[in-house]
Amino acid sequence: MAARILVVDDELSMREFLGILLDGEGHRVDQADSAETALACLGQQHYDMVISDVSMPGLSGIDLLSRIKAQAPDTAVLLITAFTTAEQAVEAMKLGAYDYIGKPFKVEEVKVLVRKALEKQSLVQENKRLKAEVQERFSFSGLIGKSKQMREVYELIEKVADSMANVLITGESGTGKELAARAIHYNSPRRNASFLAVNCGAIPETLIESELFGHTRGSFTGAIADRSGLFEQAEGGTLFLDEIGEVPLQLQAKLLRVLQEREFRRVGGGTSLKADVRIVAASNRNLEEQVREGSFREDLFYRLNVVQIRMPSLRERADDIPALVEHFYKKYSLWSGSGDIITPEALRALFNYPFPGNVRELENLVERCVVLGSRVIVLDCLPPSVRDHRVTAAPAGELEIPEEGIDLQAYLDTLEQKLLVQALDKSGGVKKRAAALLGMTFRSFRYRLAKFGMDEAD
Repeated sequence: MAARILVVDDELSMREFLGILLDGEGHRVDQADSAETALACLGQQHYDMVISDVSMPGLSGIDLLSRIKAQAPDTAVLLITAFTTAEQAVEAMKLGAYDYIGKPFKVEEVKVLVRKALEKQSLVQENKRLKAEVQERFSFSGLIGKSKQMREVYELIEKVADSMANVLITGESGTGKELAARAIHYNSPRRNASFLAVNCGAIPETLIESELFGHTRGSFTGAIADRSGLFEQAEGGTLFLDEIGEVPLQLQAKLLRVLQEREFRRVGGGTSLKADVRIVAASNRNLEEQVREGSFREDLFYRLNVVQIRMPSLRERADDIPALVEHFYKKYSLWSGSGDIITPEALRALFNYPFPGNVRELENLVERCVVLGSRVIVLDCLPPSVRDHRVTAAPAGELEIPEEGIDLQAYLDTLEQKLLVQALDKSGGVKKRAAALLGMTFRSFRYRLAKFGMDEAD
C-alpha cells in the first residue's frame, strides 16, 4: 500500500538511500535533516510514517518520537541508530515507536518493517472508522422518526443510558427493539466495550444455559473443551436478551442469581465468576400475563423491569412512514439526489396498510421496490397485499336537491374545505401525509389551501 513517509537523518547519504528504497516501493517520500525540520514538516503535512535516526544534533530521534505521538498519534514511527542499547529500545517502545533497528541493516528488513507498520496502521484506522460508524448508526440515527411516540422513546433512552439499571424493551415484532437496545449501549459509558445480542427463543433449551454461562470440559456430551459464555464475552459491556419470555423456568432462576449477585458459574464449573454486564431484555409477549400464568418468574420480571421502554407499532406512528421510506430507499439504492421518491398513490397505500410486521415489513417492502428497479416507488411495485388493501369507509347518505335549488360550486367548496381540515387533523398537521390521504400531490394540496385562504394559523 502506498503511503506518505518522512525520512529524518542528519546524513544526506542515508536520507537519499532510504528515499530511493521507499520510492521503489511506491511510497511518496519527503526528507528532513533534523528533528526540528521534521516537526515543521509535520505541522504542514500529514505523514503515515516517519523513519528517523536517533542520534542527531539538537533534538534526538527519541525527542522527535515523543513530539510526534503528542502531535500525530496515528503516525507510525520507526527508529534507526548505529548505537543500539536495551535501555533506548525499551524507552522507544514505551513512547510508542513501532520498532527500533540498528545500523547496519538489511534492505529487506526495512521493507518488511515498513510494510508491517503500514498494515497495522491501516487496521487501526479502519477499526476506528468502523467503531465511529457503529456509534453514529446506533446513537439515535438507527432509530428513524420524529413522531411523538418516538420522541418519548429517545427521551427514555437518554435518561437510562448512563445508569446501570436493567431495561425491559417491549413491543410487537419488527418495531426495532434491538435498535433501541443498541442505542442504550452506544450512549452509555460502556460504549467502547462489547454489545452482544442473543435471541433466547432461537436456542434449544438444552444449549441455552451453556450459551449464556459457558461450560467446562466434560460437563456434558460434546463438551470437549472449556468454553466461555456470553456473560463472560460481554464483560464490561451490554448483553441484550431478546425474547426473554422464551427462557425456561429452570434457567430463569439462574438468571435471577446473576442479576442479584452479579456472579455466575459455568455449566459443570465449581468456581463463581464475576459478571460486570448490563442487561437489556426484550419481549414481544406480555410478561405480566406470563407471570400470572406461572410461566415467568415474578421476581425475575421485577428485576428486569426496572425501566420499561415500549416500542410503538408502525400503525401508531404512521407519520414516520415517509421518513422511513426515504431512509430505506437510500440504504438499498444508489439514489443521492433530491425530489420525490414515492408517488402520492403509493404513499396513500402505505398509510392505509396496517403493517402487521411493522418497520421490518416496511423495510422489506422498500427493498423489494428497489430490486424491481423502481426509480420512484409507484403503486404497481407494491405487493398485492398492500396495493389492494382497502379501508372501509362509512357509507355516504343520499343527497337530495332542495326545491329552491342549490349552489353546486359553493356546496363543493364547503365540502372540499371540510375534507382538507379533516385530512390535516388526521395527519397531525403534516401536509404531505394529508395530501396522500386525499390522493393528491403536495403541490395540489398547498394550492387548495391557498385557494381557500387556509394558512398555517387557520
